[in-house]
Amino acid sequence: MTGRPRAVVDTNVLVAAVIKPSGVCAQLIVAAVDRRWQPAVSSILLAELTEVLRRPKFRRWLTIREADAFVCGIRDVAEIVADPPSGAAGASRDPDDDYLVALARVHAVDALVSGDGDLTVLAQQQPPVRTPGEFLSLLGGVSTPGPN
Repeated sequence: MTGRPRAVVDTNVLVAAVIKPSGVCAQLIVAAVDRRWQPAVSSILLAELTEVLRRPKFRRWLTIREADAFVCGIRDVAEIVADPPSGAAGASRDPDDDYLVALARVHAVDALVSGDGDLTVLAQQQPPVRTPGEFLSLLGGVSTPGPN
């Protein structure tokens, strides 16, 4: 990858960043804030993230207000792209993931970043599916927060 890579990031990666603030997924968010890569998100993805983070089981990690602030933060660092057209059925083993594959293809990003086994097993996927660790390695490794 040359220049500032663009990637569609699966909701599971964003949720993992919240749950484990020192983990690889959180490091990816720091790298996005530091402008080392550009997340590409759509209204479907942001709505899913909002819905997931508002579930009661996530109160252990953040309040509703913090969940909404996190989603706003993602929106601020991301490129907001159009939702993909429907009809990408069969792209993955899980039909719920097909929109992510379509989103990545339609917007010609450099990668689809996911920890979901239904996506990471896709062979010869274009753009390639990368795990958070693989994508972070492509960005040059560990991110540390920059100066405010």
